Amino acid sequence: MTTAAHHRPTTANRPEPAEIAAALRGVLDGRARFDPGTRALYSTDASNYRQVPLGVVYPRHADDVAATMAVAREHGVPITGRGAGTSIAGNACGPGLVLDFSRYLNRILEVDPERKLATVEPGVVLDSLQAAAKPHGLAFGPDPSTHSRCTLGGMIGNNSCGTHSVAWGKTVDNVRSLDVLLSDGTRLTAGATPEAELDALCARGDRTGRLYRSLRDLRDSSAQLVRDSFPDLTRRVSGYNLDQLLPEQGFHLARALTGTEGSCAVLLGATVELVDVPACRAMIVLGFDDSYAAADQVTRLRGLDALAIEGLSSELVDVVRSRNPASPALRLLPDGRSWLLVEVGGTDVRDAENAAERVRRAMGSRAESVVHTDPARMGALWKIREEGSGYSTRMADGSERWSGWEDAAVPPERLGAYLREFDALLARFGRKGVTYGHYGDGCIHVRVDFDLLTGGGAARYREFMEAAADLVVAHGGSVSGEHGDGQARSELLARMYPPEVIGEFERFKAAFDPDDLLNPGQIVRPRPLDSDLRLLVAPPRIPTRTTLALHADDGDLAPASRRCVGMGKCLNTTGGVMCPSYRATREEKHSTRGRAHLLFEMLNGSLIRGGWRSPEVREALDLCLSCKGCKTDCPVGVDMATYKAEFLHHHYRHRVRPASHYSMGFLPLWLALARFAPALANAVLGGRAAPLIKRLGGIAAEREMPRIAGRSLRSWWAHREHPAAPGGQRALLFPDTFTDHFDPHIGRDAIVALERLGHTVELPREPVCCGLTWASTGQLGTARRVVRRTARLLRPRIDAGLPVIGLEPSCTAFLRNDALELAPDDPDVRALAAATKTFAEHVEPTRERWQRSGDGKALVQRHCHQYAELGFDADEAALAATGTDARVLDAGCCGLAGNFGFERGHYDVSMACGEQALLPAVRAADPGTAVVADGFSCRLQIRQATEAEPVHLATLVRRALDA
Repeated sequence: MTTAAHHRPTTANRPEPAEIAAALRGVLDGRARFDPGTRALYSTDASNYRQVPLGVVYPRHADDVAATMAVAREHGVPITGRGAGTSIAGNACGPGLVLDFSRYLNRILEVDPERKLATVEPGVVLDSLQAAAKPHGLAFGPDPSTHSRCTLGGMIGNNSCGTHSVAWGKTVDNVRSLDVLLSDGTRLTAGATPEAELDALCARGDRTGRLYRSLRDLRDSSAQLVRDSFPDLTRRVSGYNLDQLLPEQGFHLARALTGTEGSCAVLLGATVELVDVPACRAMIVLGFDDSYAAADQVTRLRGLDALAIEGLSSELVDVVRSRNPASPALRLLPDGRSWLLVEVGGTDVRDAENAAERVRRAMGSRAESVVHTDPARMGALWKIREEGSGYSTRMADGSERWSGWEDAAVPPERLGAYLREFDALLARFGRKGVTYGHYGDGCIHVRVDFDLLTGGGAARYREFMEAAADLVVAHGGSVSGEHGDGQARSELLARMYPPEVIGEFERFKAAFDPDDLLNPGQIVRPRPLDSDLRLLVAPPRIPTRTTLALHADDGDLAPASRRCVGMGKCLNTTGGVMCPSYRATREEKHSTRGRAHLLFEMLNGSLIRGGWRSPEVREALDLCLSCKGCKTDCPVGVDMATYKAEFLHHHYRHRVRPASHYSMGFLPLWLALARFAPALANAVLGGRAAPLIKRLGGIAAEREMPRIAGRSLRSWWAHREHPAAPGGQRALLFPDTFTDHFDPHIGRDAIVALERLGHTVELPREPVCCGLTWASTGQLGTARRVVRRTARLLRPRIDAGLPVIGLEPSCTAFLRNDALELAPDDPDVRALAAATKTFAEHVEPTRERWQRSGDGKALVQRHCHQYAELGFDADEAALAATGTDARVLDAGCCGLAGNFGFERGHYDVSMACGEQALLPAVRAADPGTAVVADGFSCRLQIRQATEAEPVHLATLVRRALDA
């Protein structure tokens, strides 16, 4: 029997990164990086493991891959291929050179709709292929939940499956041919091999001939062993696909290589098969009393031509409810504590509905049910399922859950029994887990609250994994049903297969890679499943308590940095807000995941040195826009804007700061001075001295300075009569810095609108500020003093029952949420946070008194902080009440993002963010279309980059009242 003890260490006599860098210099058209920051970024994937690579290569073409392979072979350095880095079993991190194919080798070479084939490079993202195939009514059948960022190379490496595997199978079932490179530099095309062709290949005297002879011998000697030993299971992903070499499979070498996890050959390209997709789809959601009842009914559903049969648990839904109570999916579930999402298709909506009704009739009274045909509703439900691996990592009570025993599969008819026994196993080990997944194929995902922080916990982790493997094998299952074996499960293959099969796996690997250079430790001669555990081998070694409260992580950056489990939703290039800097640069270090991994490594200090003074972390965070998109879009709620503020606070403590921290961090102070001579200030800032002022202030030379209003809102208010509404509600309008000094007309419109709605409007008697500009630049002590002073000044009116109405979303969100991070124990700050409302939240409940009909149209850009912190339902209702037909853009961040877009060195990224969706949409709008943007940054970016003059919701409400 082969065990981990026989594994030959790949790090023995390991060369230094500089030696490999020198060898690669001059032989690559692509890039190679060997700096500590890059090595830290690629030291893990979406698994529990950490292996620090020597360096990372970004090949531009196949010749770069061959050149890298030659250098690796000469120096005995292992090679690990990587796509999106979302491998959950540790398959995409290794100790040698990592080849990142996603950066350049990402072209779709051909889509042939007649033959239903597509030819792709390994770095092609699945959604890109789906978009290219969609106009032809085709798709690539396998569709993992990471479809927006996973690559075809990674899917082929892991033999990925996805939601629709009950209809369209695993990746192995959809591969036609592969273009691969062996570790000795041999390049060949693998596919189905008829016997006559196989004989001809075996007759060759070269390396290709030796390979095929070895594989034919393996097939002939092990055919019956493979037939007898491989479980009869649609979701068997564990081990090598030796069954694909059998005569009945046509000696399909491409499919035998699928699922080898980069351990046999390096993928250079692939031709994959496409499937016809139904014109319309419907979803029937079935509600059950518990997961066992749902699992017991799966076999009843499998004969009904379902496209997908997916399971959700009550624990998963509870996490969604706690993190996002407004999620539309929650209202779409029927009664129950466990649900099956069953998707069916048809030629039209009625046909799809009829298919759903057949499912309903088959279930009868065994389940509550509801049918959905609206794509938006179905999409909301699929979102819960797709983000399950993130949601299930942090539970509603804050506890941490981990992968490991992630995706085992059993025959569907055994699923109910397996789940009952698996829950009993969890109880025996004193562990808790959240199960969900591909019920239709018997594949269950689970995140378990393993203790991976201590040596004793790691030992118990091993015991659990071995017991769970024995359980799944007893049910005729596979230890992996989707994500591959990797380091997490390769060692368990000896419990699933007899020793003779393990020996045949080793023969298969040796035929391709006799020197064990390609992703060693995967599948054969495995690395121990309890070694290289990231949390155990890289613990924090510097103080991790934070100045900010970090309520979600009890004031500790260590668990905060562990929130990211590597699933990479921040690598999405469309939809939502996260992560604008990554979308602009496509650099891992500029993703939320990359920054979280660097913070984790900073706390450990073995690779990223200098602690809070780390230049690598500072560089990665420099292009973070502090948009807070990740706080909502990331399934585990990573809040990089808050972590950045904390880092900057420590990094520059007792040090001279960048000039922009003084010019823009202290912006409220400078504007308070400029209000005495705004015309002079504008003349200076817009005149000949402007370039010098920008240079001294750390401001981008390309940026036009915004003009200060001739009269501030507070000045206008001081010289205006303040009519009291008899019996009307008093309301306190918060005069934020941006509205007060740059766009006071918005404040005036808001005051007039509120007064016409019967309110007595008040403004603070003294200047107030939330402290946002100081906080975003890491000047937390000053920010805390500012917000506490403001809260103290406003407390009497808050105690009198006045709501505090904010007009600027960033300031409103700061008062309601971030202020509590700065001063959590200050009762005045808590009272201010509780009293703060958006303008829309205040006026929307009264809309029946003032709503108007109209035919006006508008594009709406949500401010990122409103998206992340405040919600937008009230705004949409208020917009509709003004008679405006509003289209809310899913355009991400505007790119200006407060001080970010003004800082020197940020202009190009700032504009690239805006040009992704927002600015083109504004330019393409029909004449007369209003552009609504409540955020000052959003308005300024639109003003400076287009001909449009954006408006605030308050202005539209006033206009509606004027009408």
